[in-house]
Parts: sequence; C-alpha cells; structure tokens
Amino acid sequence: GDEIWKQTGGKVDYLVSALGTSGTIMGVGRALKEHNPNVKIVSAHPVKGHYIQGLKNMEEAIVPAIYDPSKIDITIMVETEDAYEMTRQIVKQEGIFVGMSSGAAMYAAAEIAKRIDSGTIVTLFADRGEKYLSTNLFSC
Repeated sequence: GDEIWKQTGGKVDYLVSALGTSGTIMGVGRALKEHNPNVKIVSAHPVKGHYIQGLKNMEEAIVPAIYDPSKIDITIMVETEDAYEMTRQIVKQEGIFVGMSSGAAMYAAAEIAKRIDSGTIVTLFADRGEKYLSTNLFSC
C-alpha cells in the first residue's frame, strides 16, 4: 500500500483486487486507508460456482481468518467468462501475460470506471498467464 501511495503521489481513489486468500486486499487496503480513509476498497468477487482459479466466493469457501468483509467498500461480482474475456483482452491489447484472477480484477476496475466521472483506480494483477496454458483460457 505504501509503495502504491508513493507511486501515485497519493492520488488513489479506488483499490481493486480480486478475492483469493484476501491477504492482498486486506493488507494493501489497510495501508491505503491509513493514508486516506476515503479510498474505496473494491473486491472482485467471483460468483458462486465460478471457474476462476485462485479466487474464492466467500459464501461457499472456507473463509480465511484474515478476511474482514467490513473492510470492503464495494463488491463487484464477476462471472467466469467475464474474467476470461478480460484476461484475453489484457494479453492481446496490452501485451501483459496475466492470468484469470487478474482478468477478474480488471473487469471489476472497468465496472468501477463506468460508474464514476473521475478518479484514480488502482488494480493489482496477482497472477501470470503461464500457469494457465494447459487450460482453455487462451484457446480462442
């Protein structure tokens, strides 16, 4: 969180993170809120029955002890295909070889961008595409 704060010059309005173990969103979110309590913490939360590897729907998973839903300001529900499609777009358009949880995070960030007139949205890409080469993620 401190590194993000420094790199953005303190101009963070939204932090978007996919929800896996929740360590990233809880830790980075806490650090950013220490700098500015008005920063909105956004969870890219997979729908029930999803196939987004590395992510957890907290209603059907074993909830990690670190997870505190009261620290999440906004939840964006992400369908598997939306995460997959966004992953493919990032790879093709930006040349960043990310995995499906990164696609979920970017999908949620794009949804936040549709809702606001201005502001700085920071999202984290916590996985790489290499580990998904044996899946249908990149078979287009």
